[in-house]
Amino acid sequence: MAEQYTRQPKEYEERVVQIKRVSKKTKGGNKAGFTALVLLGNRNGKVGVALGKAKDVSSAIQKAIAKAKENLIEVPLVGNTIPHEITVKFKSAKILMMPAPVGSGVIAGGTVRDVLQLAGIKDISAKMLGSNNKNANVYCTLQALSSLRFSDKEVKA
Repeated sequence: MAEQYTRQPKEYEERVVQIKRVSKKTKGGNKAGFTALVLLGNRNGKVGVALGKAKDVSSAIQKAIAKAKENLIEVPLVGNTIPHEITVKFKSAKILMMPAPVGSGVIAGGTVRDVLQLAGIKDISAKMLGSNNKNANVYCTLQALSSLRFSDKEVKA
C-alpha cells in the first residue's frame, strides 16, 4: 500500500515580484542570465526581500529565496496597523505610510501592497512618491518598516 504523504504548510509565503533577463558583453559574445526579485513573509510581522542572479530563472528564484530568509525583518504592529506615520527616502524612491482605522484594508499600489500584505499589515494607507522602479520601491518599503518604533504609551498587541 502506498503511504500517505501530508504536505506541511510552508513557514513563509513567497512572491516573485520581478524577473529580468540581463546580458553582458564579453570577448566570446553575450552572456545572458536572469535576476529575480523575491519577497518572503509569514503574514505575522516578518518580511524579507532579496535579489537572486543566475543563468536560469528557477536557480535565480531559489537563490533569492535563500537570501531573503537571511534578511528577514521584524515589523512592529499595533493591532492590524503600524504604530505611527512615517516617510522614508531610499535612492530615488520615497514612501509615505500612515496607520489606518480598522476595516479600511491595505490602501497601497504595486509592489508596496505585496510587501505590506506579506508582512501581515491589514489596515494601512501608503503612497509611493518619486519612482516607478520596483526594486527601489520594495527596498524603500522595507527600510520604512524596519524604521518603525513603538512609543512609550503603546503596548505590543
